[in-house]
Amino acid sequence: MREILGRRRKLLFRRGERSALLGAALHCATEWQWPVLPGVGIRPAGRQQAGARLGLGERTGRRCSCPDPECVVPGAHPFDPGLLAATTDARMVRWWWANRPDAPIVLATGGPAPCAVSLPAVAGARALAALDHFGVRLGPVVATPTRWSLLVSPYDLAELGELLHSQDWVPSSLRFHGEGGYLVLPPSQIGAGRVRWERPPLAAPAAPWLPKVATIVDALVTASTGTPDGGSRLAY
Repeated sequence: MREILGRRRKLLFRRGERSALLGAALHCATEWQWPVLPGVGIRPAGRQQAGARLGLGERTGRRCSCPDPECVVPGAHPFDPGLLAATTDARMVRWWWANRPDAPIVLATGGPAPCAVSLPAVAGARALAALDHFGVRLGPVVATPTRWSLLVSPYDLAELGELLHSQDWVPSSLRFHGEGGYLVLPPSQIGAGRVRWERPPLAAPAAPWLPKVATIVDALVTASTGTPDGGSRLAY
């Protein structure tokens, strides 16, 4: 009896997760006009052959559903459909998640959509503390167990290039998600674990307010530079 009840609870939990993913994807697409698409997702890691090299997915107990056995961002990227398919159309979003209810939510960054700057989680916590100390207003912050991403207003390559040129050094662990890029949004599940809001968007019908990248980049560079090993790997 307990086993049956346990299975029912797990089933209800999974259904709740799936409805939460669809609801979040629809909210981003229709209320905020953020173009989204389903990410490739993850699957349980298969049995590893003796002596074979483990990718990130195998080390976390999950592997990417894409064909690359050594994918460094398991579950956390587009594959089929490709990034250019991102849309704000509610019918398309419903169709995608009806067919792939566990798929991560991928935001196509740049253009009219938010951009983002991501850095290792430890450096991200330091950067947020510094920005809060100086009273800098922040927008939403997305977190995985290994990386944090600060959403910013759209920027172009020329603006970003000028900002980075003014820095003495930019750590390789600092990554910029602009035009042609993407970011996985909560409440997705990827190879590194659960994607969540470290700083959730304010409850409002309009799209969340976003800071300019110029107002936060100095703090992010400083925090990343001061973090041992800087988390230079791409893995989320």
